[in-house]
Amino acid sequence: MTSIDAGVQKLSIQLDGATELIPIVGSPIAQVRSPAGMTEAMQANGRNAIIVPCHVLPEDCAEFFSLMRRMPNVSGIIVTVPHKIPAFEACDEVSERARLLGAVNIIRRTDTGGWYGDMFDGAGYVAGLHENGCVLERRRALLVGAGGAGIAIAHALLLAGVSELHLFELDRQRLESLLARLSPWADRLRAVPVADPAGMDVVINATPCGMRESDPIPVVAENLSSSMFVGDVITKPPVTRLLQAAQALGCGTQTGADMYRGVQTLMTRFLLGEAID
Repeated sequence: MTSIDAGVQKLSIQLDGATELIPIVGSPIAQVRSPAGMTEAMQANGRNAIIVPCHVLPEDCAEFFSLMRRMPNVSGIIVTVPHKIPAFEACDEVSERARLLGAVNIIRRTDTGGWYGDMFDGAGYVAGLHENGCVLERRRALLVGAGGAGIAIAHALLLAGVSELHLFELDRQRLESLLARLSPWADRLRAVPVADPAGMDVVINATPCGMRESDPIPVVAENLSSSMFVGDVITKPPVTRLLQAAQALGCGTQTGADMYRGVQTLMTRFLLGEAID
């Protein structure tokens, strides 16, 4: 297994005609924190590659992936909101985990020139929860959002042993898709009409709600309590209104940056060619 130093020291970045390009694609994209850290991690592990942020609108997504396929020096693509499900459709092959979830957050080029995708949002998020002292086994959890990240986190929470997972998603089609994909765990899943944390042990926001100052708190905030652990996937702002409310009550919390450290390690290993269980 390749050793990845999550806290790689600053180094001089190699950039020349042989440098591989790895776009990170999203809409919006200004909030992403990964280009510098991922570039350093790749080059620290001997790979002449740079990660480049690309703002691609949803309506241009298919054309973008088609163009990247035709550029031989593009060796992979990192995928963020809202392109994780369309990226799955652009892949020639995917991991079993990604196939179950119907979404990918990273793609690498195969020896034959095709795209191979995987999804590490869930595994990275749960790794962060454990590092931050959150106990999941036999706990009740509320998850808000059934998009690409939400699907992955829901799957990882179930694998981690939550006793009950309440799911809130306004998009009925997304919700039904998640419930169908996670049907092996149907006895622990419950779709709820309101994002109410009352009675929960763990509360997680997996939506973009909270990125803007005008966004409401994505759960019924008055029903948060100090015994809960509260997490968010948003990286900018680093502490969302949801996390501010939770911290004011004395809750344990996890920021989007906490999540991304675990995801970044898995993605770096994947881009270096490792098989990730």
